[in-house]
Amino acid sequence: MKFTRKFRIITVTYAIAGILVLTGLAISNYCRLKSSEIQLTNTYRRAFTSAVNGVNEISTALEKSVYAASPSMISATCTEVYGKAVSAQMSLGELPFSQEELSKTTEFVAKIGDYAFSISKSAATGSTYTQEQLETLKSLSQGAKTLSGNLTQLLTQLDRGEITIAQLSHSQYGLSDGISENVLGSSMQNMESEFPEIPSLIYDGPFSEHLLTMEPLYTKDLPEVSEEEARNTAAEFLGISAGELTVTGRREGTVPVFMLEAQRESGTLYVEVTVNGGLILQFTNSRAVTGGSISQEEAVQAAENLLGSMGYTSMTESYYMTENNVCTVNFAYTQEGVICYPDLIKVSIALDNGEVVGFEALGYFMSHTERTIPQISVSAEEAQSRVSPVLTVLSHELAIIPTSGKYEVLCHEFKCENAEGEHIIVYVNCETGNEERILILIETESGTLTT
Repeated sequence: MKFTRKFRIITVTYAIAGILVLTGLAISNYCRLKSSEIQLTNTYRRAFTSAVNGVNEISTALEKSVYAASPSMISATCTEVYGKAVSAQMSLGELPFSQEELSKTTEFVAKIGDYAFSISKSAATGSTYTQEQLETLKSLSQGAKTLSGNLTQLLTQLDRGEITIAQLSHSQYGLSDGISENVLGSSMQNMESEFPEIPSLIYDGPFSEHLLTMEPLYTKDLPEVSEEEARNTAAEFLGISAGELTVTGRREGTVPVFMLEAQRESGTLYVEVTVNGGLILQFTNSRAVTGGSISQEEAVQAAENLLGSMGYTSMTESYYMTENNVCTVNFAYTQEGVICYPDLIKVSIALDNGEVVGFEALGYFMSHTERTIPQISVSAEEAQSRVSPVLTVLSHELAIIPTSGKYEVLCHEFKCENAEGEHIIVYVNCETGNEERILILIETESGTLTT
């Protein structure tokens, strides 16, 4: 078969046109990708610049806080430190580094903010620095200054092109092939390996190191049980034979436990039994709960019945919440008429048949002990006068509440109502008369939550 000259010309023309179209598409796609990469790079660079500036501002604010002497100035400067720390955390969170690349930096910034907030709160009551607090602030200030210098140096290298942020998104997903050692993430890792030493923070806050050494008050001195004893305890709790349970392991930690499970057609039963004392720490039934044939009030009663059968007495129902046809009830221990909120047990009841599908007693095991209730220095009447005049007090209780850290405080608990009919709980310290905490109740048909 012979091709005419005209046919060959047409064929070549179409081929060239096709190549040009494909080339154009390739160039267009490349340009779009390049544009996206530039936008991504600029976004990350702005976040990094903001983080560097944030740490610089923390360093300056910390230095100012060291020089404060009056309670009002201490409160003001430490509040500024806290605000700068929160802002810097947000900027650091926008960077797609792995946890390893930023672990020390983010932890340090968080500790600074929380420590400053703790001091600011104390200063608001008229307190000035203790010598230990002042020395800690000086150490934190020096650490922040070192960190600020290191980050500023990285930013300068970035500006000079000595390190690049262009490939940063690759390292976020572990795509390390072909990634240069000059990537900013690698530089951050090098910086963190030489991170300045910071003091241990022993104070009443969530980042205090003493939290790592807390012991479960209720179980720590109880005798250890064997694996077989743990299996028998779990079987009795579940109402099944011990042979149906498999011990899947033993987990150490603050509260060591034996982990067990049993298979059911409807799902798996997971149980944790404490090594010390052989008590049920946690239970979960994985079955799907469909529909609801019992009321929330009946679920609360079922949860109370369970606690009574397990020997937990003097437990007061606090709040409950229903989600996915499961009602979870929070109970707190009551001693001498005082509600002890740290001693918390949660029980979950399925609304389709009233079956227990969840149990958790970690709060109770960590905190429960027979307490010596402190003397009340501030009367209920005087404490109520400290409640905001925009609130109407509806009821009063005495309660022990946990502080941010390891400690507890006895408070007057006032349930209040605002002008819109919303409910608020105000806690006033029974010793100092200061407001300790304010909670807003979110009440829906599903139950009550606090914020």
